[in-house]
Amino acid sequence: MQKFKDSKNIYIWNEKVVQIKRVTKVCKGGKNLSFSAIVIIGNQNGKVGVGHGKAEDVSTSIAKGIMDAKKNIINVPLTKTNTIKHITIGNFGACSTLLKPASQGTGVIAGSSIRTVLELAGIKNILAKQLGSNNILNNARATILALKKIKTLANVAKERNLPLEKFYFN
Repeated sequence: MQKFKDSKNIYIWNEKVVQIKRVTKVCKGGKNLSFSAIVIIGNQNGKVGVGHGKAEDVSTSIAKGIMDAKKNIINVPLTKTNTIKHITIGNFGACSTLLKPASQGTGVIAGSSIRTVLELAGIKNILAKQLGSNNILNNARATILALKKIKTLANVAKERNLPLEKFYFN
């Protein structure tokens, strides 16, 4: 856990290392060993980010992953029941992620890195399906893209050039 100051508030960010891989690059002089880390950070209140870091030791690669995740933070609009507003699909590489809102008490039904992204975003009730590849980083990024596609009433009203009051029932 880490405290991170925003322009208005102080958020407590949770960090989760999803994967650490030992990778090698073959050069003229031999094999160069390094480490790759995938890190997801979130404040469990609608903000989440995914980062990837590579370095010659594990702790530096995790630190680079955290810095990359902080650069890629998105806002997720949540409902009162801590779910998303509508069905959405995110694609990244060969990975697709299907996200469906769920009723209260359902919990987070998801696998792989998708579950970690959704939990750190603060989503409590959702159904998710991983389609295509099993790549952990690409699935996390596909989930981020799916969460970016979620529209709010204000966004839809702005796109259609209508006043916001048109979308509420009397």
